[in-house]
Amino acid sequence: MAHTLSLSTDGASLHIDNIDLDSPAVRTAREELAACFRLAAMHGFEEGICNHFSAMLPGSDRWFLVNAFGLAFEEVTASNLLVCDVDGHVVAGDGVPEATAFYIHARLHKANPRVRAAFHTHMPWATALAMSEGEPLVWAGQTALKFYGRTVVDTDYNGLALGNEEGDRIAAAMGDADIVFMKHHGVMVAGPSIAEAWDDLYYLERACEVQCKAMSTGRELRPVAEAIARRTAADMRAGDPHSARAHLDSAMRRLRAAGVPFDC
Repeated sequence: MAHTLSLSTDGASLHIDNIDLDSPAVRTAREELAACFRLAAMHGFEEGICNHFSAMLPGSDRWFLVNAFGLAFEEVTASNLLVCDVDGHVVAGDGVPEATAFYIHARLHKANPRVRAAFHTHMPWATALAMSEGEPLVWAGQTALKFYGRTVVDTDYNGLALGNEEGDRIAAAMGDADIVFMKHHGVMVAGPSIAEAWDDLYYLERACEVQCKAMSTGRELRPVAEAIARRTAADMRAGDPHSARAHLDSAMRRLRAAGVPFDC
């Protein structure tokens, strides 16, 4: 299902906004993003070689990290991530991104500078709800309330994103939301940092899994009262940056303890 992409690789002739690709900040971003790929693989969030994560380089609104075409999530490392620009050049790294990865992520980052990290998956429980009629989340469980007021549903599935037009359409559909349920497709999670994008991706799939299991009982779900849902969501959001940072730090420690070579 994945598609190759023809991009310019004349990175040596391009100006990179005075960003040092060997700086500690860039190295940290590479390691964090690579860790997210490995974690997603461990939790069963990936689908073959078709899904993709991106993160803007620290200090830049033009250059972003993304996985190379042909690698499964469990093969991604800090050093094999690509650096691309939003106009179609591979600046650093071997290979090119998968075609839909480029057209979705480049256009999303270009249209929404607030999005510093964008994670797109076909993870099973969230995708199952994206395939169903109506709003995907019912707001019946506490974990789901983390996303109250932060989701949007893109109902206009238009096939594979193999051009700028479809990437622009998806970016417009996101608007100010952080989570896009893409009907007939999957989900996109956007965050102001890699840690917050990972935190949302993880808990979104957990919320969707619990809801699907509750629905499978055949019993009617009981949503939380709107006022309580709104207050709980606000309380959760207030602590999200700190909690997300601690969550990713813990996960990276566990990867290193298990000898997972994501940071090489």
